[in-house]
Amino acid sequence: MIGVLGSGNVGRALASGLAAVGHRVTMGTREPGRAELVDWTAGATGAGAVALADPITAATGAELVLVATAWEGTGEALAAVAPALDGKVLIDVTNPLRFTTRLELAVGFTDSGGEQVQRWAPGARVVKAFNTVGFELMDHPDLDGGPPTLFIAGDDASAKADVAGLAADLGWAVHDCGDLVAARLTEPLAMLWIEHALRTGSRRHAFRLLADPQ
Repeated sequence: MIGVLGSGNVGRALASGLAAVGHRVTMGTREPGRAELVDWTAGATGAGAVALADPITAATGAELVLVATAWEGTGEALAAVAPALDGKVLIDVTNPLRFTTRLELAVGFTDSGGEQVQRWAPGARVVKAFNTVGFELMDHPDLDGGPPTLFIAGDDASAKADVAGLAADLGWAVHDCGDLVAARLTEPLAMLWIEHALRTGSRRHAFRLLADPQ
């Protein structure tokens, strides 16, 4: 079973996409009885079989957990469930964003949000993934030129293999960027995605890595 922490657009996109390809998904939210969410899980947005629960229940019952909260709430969200994450794969979908005079990274470039998530959940096996594209394209991205590339980073090879399998289920080609420290590179890449979205007014774009065969 997969737990998703966060009931916003990103959490919903990943929860519904994973449920649609056969995974059992529970979304952890502070308001599992909220009418909007109940209607959504009933199929109002094509969500399929997504259950609702409080965050600790969702994390405890899951074999793998995604954190898809807004950055400013991520530390609190993980603190509430950290013991339930020990030994589990934790996919960090967040980006450490803040707004001063413009939108910018709140963490970098000698640290990353992914590494901070690992410190907040020290017993988890953190993999950074799904943070370099908008929620609209997280599930089976259909763009001219073929499937885009999902960049992942993490310290645990087995955990990355699990995440790569989920990404393949959702229609992605996967590139392993190496250890979790590589989140220092993929998070600025998310800023490039955001810059293009703001400049063009479109959110239908993604990155693709092209390379000659080895």
